[in-house]
Amino acid sequence: MSPAVAVATGASSGIGLALPKHLLSRQWAVVTADINPPPADLGPSTLFVPCDVSSWEQQAALFARAFAWHDRLDFAALNAGIDDRDDIFASIDTTTSPREPNMQTFQTNLIAPYYGIKLCAHYMSRNAVPGGKIVVTASAAGLYALPAIPQYSATKHGLVGLTRSLAPLADRRASNITLNALCPAMVATGLAPPGLTDGFPAEHTTPMLTLLRAYDDLAHFGGVARDEWRTSPRRPNGCIVECTLAETHYRDPPEAPNGSHQWMSTGSSEYWAKAYAERNRWFAEMDWKAGSNGA
Repeated sequence: MSPAVAVATGASSGIGLALPKHLLSRQWAVVTADINPPPADLGPSTLFVPCDVSSWEQQAALFARAFAWHDRLDFAALNAGIDDRDDIFASIDTTTSPREPNMQTFQTNLIAPYYGIKLCAHYMSRNAVPGGKIVVTASAAGLYALPAIPQYSATKHGLVGLTRSLAPLADRRASNITLNALCPAMVATGLAPPGLTDGFPAEHTTPMLTLLRAYDDLAHFGGVARDEWRTSPRRPNGCIVECTLAETHYRDPPEAPNGSHQWMSTGSSEYWAKAYAERNRWFAEMDWKAGSNGA
């Protein structure tokens, strides 16, 4: 029997490197992806694929290769991310024309995970027992504002909203695919610029073990050999898990201000689905890059 297969992006440092090591200790096979090679060979149960996740073509090649390795894809940690690449207010110069901003943070942190989820949905549906589990790395900055890095914070808020919105669709369509998000507080990784982690108070730094425990809670890596790992209705789905110090907290959406808004959040789905389901599928199936116009 082939081993369970996971894909981890941003896997050459920080959270993305710690998770493959954790999975290898549980006898998984892991495809690691990053623009940089891993710092050391992790052994024969790993396959490194160089990948810039902001490129659809490179991600598509990554997932095709990952699935072909053992003819299965069971889990994906969409973890790659970068910090801000632009500034608005501190860079104002009224003597020149404004420059187009660098939007790579949005491409890497928000668009790329969307690519990854779409690719996971395809390949996980091809498993012998269709289904699998996806965890995206959002951030505590996706729950609370972080003015020092507004691009980063905006993209992580976007991942929280994407997870909450997509997870019910996966569940409703009997795909056996779950989607959850982790929101770590400050973790000592290579993402932070020089000097930040050096002076950051240790008592406010979240250990990597907290994140690995959250991954275990969401994915139950040890139970992957059982069919119910994919099919149990009790699987976590649509969860937003804040990881802070040694604690994990499952965060609910904001409380609705009145009964009408509560109904909008929970009771109006059939109206939205009727209006958008076929329309969105049509957009998804059209070759829009070839010049099709659905406006």
